[in-house]
Amino acid sequence: MKILQVDFPSPGPFGAEMTEMMQGLAESIAKEPGLIWKLWTENAETGEAGGIYCFENLETLNAYKEIHAARLEKMGVRNLRFKIFDANVALSKIDRFPGL
Repeated sequence: MKILQVDFPSPGPFGAEMTEMMQGLAESIAKEPGLIWKLWTENAETGEAGGIYCFENLETLNAYKEIHAARLEKMGVRNLRFKIFDANVALSKIDRFPGL
């Protein structure tokens, strides 16, 4: 498993308005090859949004990263930050991460 953390400055919307506005995007992301899950993140106080993604492998993560960066930039999102991590499944199971 490979983890992708994405965040960027965002003026909103947040909460229910974001849910309504981004539902189609969420449905599209759910169909991405290699995606196991995504956790959407938002912080209205600091004006940030993004997500934590889990992919089957580095190849599918990198393919998605390129697509997503282009899509967000086309939407006017700037200053994207990407970080890639390995998942420590054994420790995550101890701490009750869902699905492990």
